[in-house]
Amino acid sequence: MDSFWVQSALGAIKALAFVYDIITLPVYLVMQAPWKRRQDSRRVKAKIIKSDETELTYRTTEPPREVHVKMLQENIDTLEKVFNYVAKTHSTKRCLGTRQILSEEDETQPNGRVFKKYNMGDYKWKNFIEAERMAASFGRGLRELGQAPRENIVIFAETRAEWLIAAHGCFKQAMSIVTVYATLGDDGVAHCISETEVTTVITSHDLLPKFKTLLDKCPKVNTIIYMEDQLHKTETTGFKEGVKILPFAQVVKIGNDSKFENVPPKAEDTAIIMYTSGSTGTPKGVLLSHKNCIATMKGFCDMVTIYPEDVLIGFLPLAHVFELVAESVCLMTGISIGYSTPLTLIDTSSKIKRGCKGDASVLKPTCMTSVPLILDRISKGINDKVNSGSPFRKALFKFLYQYKVKWVQRGYRTPLIDKLVFEKVAKLMGGKVRIIMSGGAPLSADTHEQIKTCLCVDLIQGYGLTETTSGATVMDARDMTYGRTGGPLTVCDIRLVNWEEGNYRVTNKPYPQGEVVIGGDCVSQGYYKLPAKTNEDFFEEDGRRWFKTGDIGEVHSDGVLKIIDRKKDLVKLQAGEYVSLGKVESELKTCGIIENICVYGDPTKQFTVALVVPNQKHLEELAERNGLKNKTFEELCSSPIMEKAILKEISEHARKCKLQKYEVPAAITLCKEVWSPDMGLVTAAFKLKRKDIQDKYQHDINRMYAS
Repeated sequence: MDSFWVQSALGAIKALAFVYDIITLPVYLVMQAPWKRRQDSRRVKAKIIKSDETELTYRTTEPPREVHVKMLQENIDTLEKVFNYVAKTHSTKRCLGTRQILSEEDETQPNGRVFKKYNMGDYKWKNFIEAERMAASFGRGLRELGQAPRENIVIFAETRAEWLIAAHGCFKQAMSIVTVYATLGDDGVAHCISETEVTTVITSHDLLPKFKTLLDKCPKVNTIIYMEDQLHKTETTGFKEGVKILPFAQVVKIGNDSKFENVPPKAEDTAIIMYTSGSTGTPKGVLLSHKNCIATMKGFCDMVTIYPEDVLIGFLPLAHVFELVAESVCLMTGISIGYSTPLTLIDTSSKIKRGCKGDASVLKPTCMTSVPLILDRISKGINDKVNSGSPFRKALFKFLYQYKVKWVQRGYRTPLIDKLVFEKVAKLMGGKVRIIMSGGAPLSADTHEQIKTCLCVDLIQGYGLTETTSGATVMDARDMTYGRTGGPLTVCDIRLVNWEEGNYRVTNKPYPQGEVVIGGDCVSQGYYKLPAKTNEDFFEEDGRRWFKTGDIGEVHSDGVLKIIDRKKDLVKLQAGEYVSLGKVESELKTCGIIENICVYGDPTKQFTVALVVPNQKHLEELAERNGLKNKTFEELCSSPIMEKAILKEISEHARKCKLQKYEVPAAITLCKEVWSPDMGLVTAAFKLKRKDIQDKYQHDINRMYAS
């Protein structure tokens, strides 16, 4: 009976929508000119400049835009010159903002447990002049403490205003900063500090205690500078004798009275030694010059439209090249940056006190950077919210979603439905976000479409690597397709080179395919203290630096790149089929029951298997439907009934994602632990460490193949 009423009500709404379409279509046709949007989406973004049987080289058709031209006119070729220029140009405009934490209070949960929550205030801002002066003072303070120009210095801290100020203080004295992920394990941190032979480390209140054990592994370190906490006093006793431990503010104060002059770096000087997250072993230090950083900044400014009143919310790790370059673009274009953390980002974040607003609601950003991991979680959150509603609400949302997708694909906007339905979803991020830039890993087409549709934003996917200073390709905001990474930036060329072993060739139909090779000013000089690996992955040609990415791509007829595989992720099964493990994982991660997944393929077998970290909430709901009640998470993960039930869910989801039968795991193991960087199974950027996962779960892999 319920189903009958739902279908009847929905039928009436569809009839109304049909009448509305007929009446309003001529108006929308005149006002929105959808044919122009379709033309813009289809236009050619890159052309072939060099070709033969084994390779194709593509160059953008886009001209440099205003900011790029201005940087050339003003001879801005280092990050130090960027800050000097913007301090003069944007002087008293808001630059860097930090949310005030008023107090930490105990809050009793419905289940009786007590959690510590923040009572939050407003954002407190530094203008461009104040931020630049503080950076200059910090740089001089480092000189007073014995740090010399062109020496390395480590920044090991969470994303915050002081991180960027410290970095620019170092640039003003021609020091190279060594960036280390805040989530990296102790051995990784010690490796980065020891290899770069630093004597000074800049860290934070929360990470400082790590150095009670780390200093024994880093004998050269004699000075630690910590960024203070808003509420708690920092404990500075119990550390190795002879090591100076100073607060950030004290270094700025020392610099205020210093007579040291700035030491401007040259464009070719190393600005950053950026350690990769280490998905295939020990983290490698990538040498990024000022010239590399400026090149990618120019490329980003040519692809993304920026307005003077824009506000960025910064919460991704600044130790990640994508976030660092994005925030540098904001500085260059006079955009305000308000800092946040994943624990305080939205109203429902884990550290936000009941009745208090999350950072996004207070800041109301217009731009944000993200990674697919976060966007997948937002997407799953939307699905959970919809599925928890009544049958009618579920059916209505599905109809309105499909209705919007249909008209958007035809080049129209849907202002009425956005106002009535989707803008309520967009309030999650403050209600003003117009553009989200995604990088760091491939974004699935389903998540891409859902976020763009439900949050009413332009979701722009880019492709790049630490070795190319995050620069390679960026989607055009007017592109109406999903799952592609855009055309080449104005500062580099993209090349496809045959990879015979995987049958990826530039002569393939309908689109040329091959390994992606990137050449241009954004390409790094190589790896720190790894000459053999540098010579293996980098080369010079016609006065240009090129990098072999190991990624497999195809270029469509409009000059847009799509990443379809990775050389290291490709497994050839016994029957000769090739399975791209990364592609399968990317598709299956959009299944609600899956928190994380690692697919494994044995070349001597005919099928793949998977290690699955299940989503606890979904696992418990599925268990109840299968008659398993009052069981712990661990008991459910060990249950053969649940393994079978989740395997069925995965098979159904794989069918929706159009995966081939041989690509779908034939057996799974449910993992009881959530994979975190501390366990050493994922990197600091949450990329899978396949070898470590295989070693830990080898017994389970053997069991799955035996069954």
